[in-house]
Amino acid sequence: MSSAPPTPATPPVRRLPLAGALRVGQPSDIWFKPALSVVAAVAPPNLTLLALGRLDLAMYTMAGSLCALYAHNRPYAARARVLAWVVLGMLGGLAVALAAAALTGSALVLVAVGAVLAAAQKALCDATRIGPPGNVIFTFVSSAALFVPQTPGQIPGHLALGAAAGAWAWLVGMAPGLLRPHGPERRATAHALNAAAAYAGTAGTDDGRAGARAAAHAAVHAAWQALLSPPPRAARSATRRALERLLVRAEVALAAPADAEPERLRAWARALRGTGPVPDPDDPRGGGTGAPGADDRAAGPGADELLGADAELDAPRRPLWSRLGPLTPLAVRTALGCALAGYASLALGIGRPYWALVTAASLYQANLTLTWSRAVQRAVGNLAGVLLFAAVVPLAHLGQAALVLCCLAFNFGAEALISRNYWLGSVCVTPMALLITEFAGYQEPGALITERVADTLVGVLVGFAAAVAVTDRRAGDRVERALAAVDRAREHAARLLAGPAPAPAALESARRGLAAALVELRTTADAAAGEWRQRGLPQERVVLAERSGHRTLAATVRRQGLLPDRGAARRTEDVRP
Repeated sequence: MSSAPPTPATPPVRRLPLAGALRVGQPSDIWFKPALSVVAAVAPPNLTLLALGRLDLAMYTMAGSLCALYAHNRPYAARARVLAWVVLGMLGGLAVALAAAALTGSALVLVAVGAVLAAAQKALCDATRIGPPGNVIFTFVSSAALFVPQTPGQIPGHLALGAAAGAWAWLVGMAPGLLRPHGPERRATAHALNAAAAYAGTAGTDDGRAGARAAAHAAVHAAWQALLSPPPRAARSATRRALERLLVRAEVALAAPADAEPERLRAWARALRGTGPVPDPDDPRGGGTGAPGADDRAAGPGADELLGADAELDAPRRPLWSRLGPLTPLAVRTALGCALAGYASLALGIGRPYWALVTAASLYQANLTLTWSRAVQRAVGNLAGVLLFAAVVPLAHLGQAALVLCCLAFNFGAEALISRNYWLGSVCVTPMALLITEFAGYQEPGALITERVADTLVGVLVGFAAAVAVTDRRAGDRVERALAAVDRAREHAARLLAGPAPAPAALESARRGLAAALVELRTTADAAAGEWRQRGLPQERVVLAERSGHRTLAATVRRQGLLPDRGAARRTEDVRP
């Protein structure tokens, strides 16, 4: 069983990647969506201020406009709520920063406030799994606002500018739903089908089987999260029900890859592009067609496969506080690293310590190995971006209109490139940030370049040093808890399989619960493996738990009738660890 005594120990020190951190990957399927959205959100407020001759106020409208970068992978009903919370969170951070700037002129206090804000923003963004670009935009806005001269009487007006731009960003983010209301769900389901096809194509024999299986299960889990987000079950459309059926087929392929048809899965994925009808997979049990518009609650085996989705909709959600607890080491890293980076910048006499603070805040990832990779990417991207700024600054200084247009171009370029590798996006983010500082008036380029380079190096070096100093000793405990959760889910499914006639809803819910527990185990184990200076991780137990869990999933799929039954003897073998 997965509770067997551990034999291996994780090496306490790992080699940190360098070249691999800079490797350029494939662009995101929807790279153009955040790129176009941020331009559409930023351009009208900035051009309006330009026409009014008040481009110095652009920093406040940018706070709201940059909210358009978020939630592009969320279904539109969920996106409406997420974007609203993003705007409120952005305004909250801006309000705290402006109040601090108005109440004190002490750079030491302002850096401390910025570090605490950065830690809170990091913890909340990770706990809510808000997705890219994460906490960095919040920290960029609030940290910059800390060092802008402010009076208490100006704060309401500046917040009103941010709120107005945030409302416009909300409309920009929601606008595509008018043309393709189920676009995010269709993309998530297509990605899951393609990932399942890739795993099925290995036939369980290739060297990349484990990686393909983990990626496929993660894609299926993410797709279920999209499909099971609001609206409530009573309002779920026929399209969503049809997508859920396709996602069940992806789960079946993961449970029994040898019996799957990869080309059929890929054909379904291709059919989900655009706005055409959702493919209607044939029910392998012969009961129910799964056609859009059919009564999914009708009796018969064709509806059984969606009972697990109904049960999951009824399950209570984990409270926010329970998700914040495991993030304590990460929050401490962020607070300490940002504070030390800001103070180091002040000690060097650099006039913009918030650049070092934001650089440090951008580094912190799920573990130390990923933090190192982000440090390399940030340093390389920022230094290359400084060179790009030096090249374009003559053009940007032709006039304020040229300045605004250059910033818009860099906004687009950052989002178009960042999905290929973070450092590529930073190449555009750096000149954009430097040009934003000139909205209130042109500055000497040489001084800006020197300060930016110095703050980048300070932020990267001090920020990573803080990450090394603050270790996550709880990583091993989280792996143990994830193993226990997989054991419980697997044993529950095995008990149902041992019964003569388990209820379809109970069996489907058990299968879904076991699949989710396995995804969480792999995510937790990968995160823990990248930490330093901790006790050895139970790698062998993780492998055994995954192996026995996936065997139980396959047995459950066959018991549900989604695949031809291979006999009682084979079923017994599948559930045996």
